[in-house]
Amino acid sequence: MENKTSRDPAMTDVARLAGVSHQTVSRVLNDHPNVREQTRLRVRAAIAELGYRPNKAARALVTGRSQLIGVVAQNSTLYGPASLLAAFEEAAAGAGFAVSVGRVKELDHASINRAVERHRDERVAGIVVIAPTASANDALADIPAGVPVVTIDGDPARPTPLVTVDQQAGAYAATKHLLDAGHRTVWHVSGPPNWFDSSGRVEGWRKALEDAGAEVPPLVPADWSARAGYQAGQMLARMPEVTAVFAANDHLALGILRAMHERGRRVPEDVSVVGFDDVPEAEFFIPPLTTVRQDFAAVAREALDLLLAQVADGGAADTRRTIAPALISRGSVAPPK
Repeated sequence: MENKTSRDPAMTDVARLAGVSHQTVSRVLNDHPNVREQTRLRVRAAIAELGYRPNKAARALVTGRSQLIGVVAQNSTLYGPASLLAAFEEAAAGAGFAVSVGRVKELDHASINRAVERHRDERVAGIVVIAPTASANDALADIPAGVPVVTIDGDPARPTPLVTVDQQAGAYAATKHLLDAGHRTVWHVSGPPNWFDSSGRVEGWRKALEDAGAEVPPLVPADWSARAGYQAGQMLARMPEVTAVFAANDHLALGILRAMHERGRRVPEDVSVVGFDDVPEAEFFIPPLTTVRQDFAAVAREALDLLLAQVADGGAADTRRTIAPALISRGSVAPPK
């Protein structure tokens, strides 16, 4: 008679044979860089010995559920959120998951709750919420216990599974780069105050100035658009004491470059400018823009890894993953005259 208990080897079998956790097996399957080579070889050997098929990882991991991950994201063309969504879809596909995206007009309580309920009706394996604004917080608290959830770009102070770029470190590096070039202080054109990324960049900018004993000039508030950068730049260009500007994103920086040019302030000879994001066009600005690059692919991989670990283990012991950004030096920074 056929053995009715026979089954294909699962990820749990691989983990047991290799003497590692489910999470480590998941990292090996997803080619995660933070795995020791000896451990990677041991996991690969266990996969070969058991005849485990990696393309069944999702099915084995989420027994009784679909190979589908739900994503809640704002219907936005902004570079950061759009890039995060695309990177997560690619990472999920590489792990054998399809992605169902619930796009919402606003990241408010009602909209997020409706999107989460739709995903639960789809019996998704887990849910990822791209939640860069404070308005998403209350809705995240209402997601039922037992639903695997990871937030991307959420509230750093919230004790829930989160993957984010270290915005404060990136802003600190950008500001310090300008100070190291010899500027006495750095002005900051910020993003919207209700965005966690914007708040983190303000904190990093201010801390870098305070650590250097430099004067902290008034914050110049804006949104994320090139138009807002242009309007801020028109004001800053009239102030001869402004020799260095850190913009909260590259589109703001683009508007600032245009305003400085129109006012006869040369970049970088008269004013140095640094942006944030490293949009694909940044190296083709005039001059090429010094900026801070966010590794969206790394954020996506970590979010998927954290979600799969929750599904496999029924909990989230490791609930915080932070990705370090990188300063990209180009031609928009020079010592002051």
